[in-house]
Amino acid sequence: MRLSFVTALLVAASVASYAQQAMPRMASVDPDNGKAGDVLVVTGENLAKDAVGKVYLTDGKNDTQVEIVEQTATTIKFKIPAKIANGRFALMVLTLGKDAKYIEQPVKVTVGEPPTQQ
Repeated sequence: MRLSFVTALLVAASVASYAQQAMPRMASVDPDNGKAGDVLVVTGENLAKDAVGKVYLTDGKNDTQVEIVEQTATTIKFKIPAKIANGRFALMVLTLGKDAKYIEQPVKVTVGEPPTQQ
């Protein structure tokens, strides 16, 4: 009896871990600054179309959706929207699936002209 209970728990844990989709993770963006209309390339993992539905630039208060130009499992190319203020923004994704989530990424982008160095 005890062995069958342990086996049932192991099977249930295996099914639950298999059913969970890996979370998208953005590692870097190139270039890390740009202006409206520029295309930037994010690299990371689990970024495919079946995992990431939308990408946003966020300042913590306002979220602005960007246009995804190209998307693979390890890269997303996106265009900086025309109607966004200059500033420093984090990237945020909206995952797909039954348990969709907004996940802010540790990658930052500066929008606008970069400051001149003196």
